[in-house]
Amino acid sequence: MGEPARHSGLEADGHPGRAAERTGSAADGRGPGRRAARTVRRFAAVLGAALALVPAVPAGALPAGGARPAAETAVSAEYPVVMTIETVNKPVAVPNGTVTITGHVTNAGRSVLKSAHAAVRKPWLGKPLTTRSDLAEVSTRTNPIGRDGVDLDSPQYALNELGPGQSQPYTLSVAVSDLQLSTEGVYELAVDAWGSTADNQRDRPLGIARTFLPYDPDSTGAQPSKLTTLWPLVHAPVLAAQTMSDNDQTVSVLRDDSLAAEFAPGGRLYELVETGSALPGLTWVVDPDLLDTAFAMTRPYRVQKPGTEKKAAKEDNTVAGTGSAAAAAWLEKLRSAVAKPGSQVVALPYADPDIASIAHNAAELPGVDAALGKAATAGRLTVEGRLSVDTRSDVAWPYQGYLDQQIAAMAQRTGSSLVLVNGASLPEPDALKYTPTAVRPIGNGQNAVVADEAVSAPFEKDLKTPQEQTLAVQQFLAETFVISRQEPQNPRGLLVMPPRDLTADTAKALATAVQAAQAGKWVDPVKLDVLAQGPADPKANTGVPAATDYPSQARASELPSSALTDTVKIQSDLDILMRVLTLPQRVRGPFSAAMVRSMSTEWRAQPPEGSVYRDGVAGYLAELTKAVYVPKKNAITFAGDTGVLQVSVRNDLTQPVTNLKLVLSPSQANRLKIRPAEELVLPASQSVTLRFPAEAQNNGQVTVTAQLWTTGPNPQKYGEAQVFRVEVTSVTNGVLYVFGGALVLLLLAALRFFRQRKRQVEDDGGDGPHGDEPVGDEPLDDAPLDDAPAATDGSAPADDAADRTERGTADEDGPQGPERGGAAQTPRGSAADGRVRATSDEKVGP
Repeated sequence: MGEPARHSGLEADGHPGRAAERTGSAADGRGPGRRAARTVRRFAAVLGAALALVPAVPAGALPAGGARPAAETAVSAEYPVVMTIETVNKPVAVPNGTVTITGHVTNAGRSVLKSAHAAVRKPWLGKPLTTRSDLAEVSTRTNPIGRDGVDLDSPQYALNELGPGQSQPYTLSVAVSDLQLSTEGVYELAVDAWGSTADNQRDRPLGIARTFLPYDPDSTGAQPSKLTTLWPLVHAPVLAAQTMSDNDQTVSVLRDDSLAAEFAPGGRLYELVETGSALPGLTWVVDPDLLDTAFAMTRPYRVQKPGTEKKAAKEDNTVAGTGSAAAAAWLEKLRSAVAKPGSQVVALPYADPDIASIAHNAAELPGVDAALGKAATAGRLTVEGRLSVDTRSDVAWPYQGYLDQQIAAMAQRTGSSLVLVNGASLPEPDALKYTPTAVRPIGNGQNAVVADEAVSAPFEKDLKTPQEQTLAVQQFLAETFVISRQEPQNPRGLLVMPPRDLTADTAKALATAVQAAQAGKWVDPVKLDVLAQGPADPKANTGVPAATDYPSQARASELPSSALTDTVKIQSDLDILMRVLTLPQRVRGPFSAAMVRSMSTEWRAQPPEGSVYRDGVAGYLAELTKAVYVPKKNAITFAGDTGVLQVSVRNDLTQPVTNLKLVLSPSQANRLKIRPAEELVLPASQSVTLRFPAEAQNNGQVTVTAQLWTTGPNPQKYGEAQVFRVEVTSVTNGVLYVFGGALVLLLLAALRFFRQRKRQVEDDGGDGPHGDEPVGDEPLDDAPLDDAPAATDGSAPADDAADRTERGTADEDGPQGPERGGAAQTPRGSAADGRVRATSDEKVGP
């Protein structure tokens, strides 16, 4: 049954009008006996409408991969009715059986419906839809056309007069024999409303609903396709990067309590396990972080209050969790489900990191490969430990299965030999006449398992209504049936890939579809390993697309490079904190896990929540780091040549810290020299005061920076630096020498002046000095004191000493220091020198 991958699927002669001629009327949908009187009157108008509405569909114009959910009637004045098909029982027709269809008829127009009824249309020419393109063509139809077949005379469901907006349910049970199905295959199953409206009395089709009906009178006609169904169990991360202590027990902290409802009966995760446990050959795809969270919830736990994500968890900013009993029961239920024969568990890397975002925006960041490698190992160990089953952990599942060369390379770097791929990333060539098997090599030792688009597409959204569920089930059955008949003796391998956030309603519809196809014996459910070990089709597409071909809508939801860079930086900040903690295991585990959670694929659907989570992790790590700090310090007055600076370091953590030292760095080392202190050990919740011997070299203000550093190899700055001022007010010995020498010279000059005046009085008899006597021309050191002449010209030694004293005082603050000023002229060992040193030794810094 060869067929091109995509073609129009038109009838044999390619002209719908000719088909209408053979069936009597293109669109009246009535049996020959009741149609005869109306044929001529309606043929031209309805045929023209049919031709206008259904142009020939060229090859390649249909949706890639096959059918899609059937389109609804385009509401208009001509077709004012919206029909729905909400249940089909049985979904697979069998000889001598009955098919029961229920749904609703809704008047979506502006006029009253009159004399209307609902009826099942007999398939056009009684021929099956033999190709996947035929299925696609039916799915694109909207308003009624001749190729939808003709109304059966019986059964018909009489409708009340329906005003605008009014609706009425219907039920139609039709014998399979009345449908006149010619042979095995998939047939269009159509139900329409027929009648007139108040503004248009012409009896006509008012609206139609379509789906598919497989018919398999001989279930042994083909080898069944091997079908692998992924069953994801994931949830956005809720475990915070912190814990609490309660009576010496560690208490987990969650960002919210949403899992309490999901684990309870009726919750999404509960229903997924409940539904999946009834399916054979299921492949459970599990996020290990979800299992860890469930396990943490089995014991008392706390939930953060909104807005406290960056704060340390305490009694006053958290509330008690409510899901302990539900989490414990859910874990037990899951253990029983995955232990069933034929099932398989695939462990995603811990917290399901978004390898597509990382490949595109953070592939070259240091530490990325190591983080993803650890996540894969932790994922396997967690799943095996929590579920007590063997797992497979070398499987990569990029977001929605979209693949490109960068993503494939990232998956390979992290040890993933198998990649789950959306069929849109590896479309089949048009020349291929059949659907190839799912597994195929993509190079570099990697294999891809490719999900068929049309088989998976019906389950990509939340199927909330019975109509959506029924259409999805019938399309799945139609697609898989046609695939199994393409090469009946060459069974195919198919992969069904629902979204990560598979809902309970969608899961139930998927389970119904798989069970119906298995009952029809054209699919055989198998686990992923069986499918992946099958032979690859050499004609299948194996070319991984370039990064430029990655879907734009998927790229728009990626985690930005800034978020990934900040997340990876958490690891380096965490490494510094680990070096000083005496109990690092209490912090390393929660933070390492939280770092990976920050890059989770689940944040794609919740960008604001993901941003809040990442900010909370980084903020809490910063708070822990800042809990060991140098408190703010006021200015210190340093009085004296030598002394001790006292600086405190505080530890607000609940465990001791070590491998730290405090370094004080003065801004002007020529003013203040500070000796290094020893390494410190800080007890939990205490302060330690460190003493730093210091020596003042000059007076004035000095800025000192206090910075904590880690010790050992490759020391790193720890925390923020603290800056304070030191006021050096000591008067050093050299300056006092200058003042002492100046005082002596002043005394000598005064004595000399006094003796000179006295001598002149004695020589002149009190008449004053001789006018021609030289004044002040004898050197001070060569003349005896009682013979020293008085100075009268303004150059007295007293003034000279005063000048030297001023220069010595100015030099104190100069760049050479006091020891290079007038102090060198002061005699050693003077009484003044001894008093200054003694005073300096008695005054020390704070």
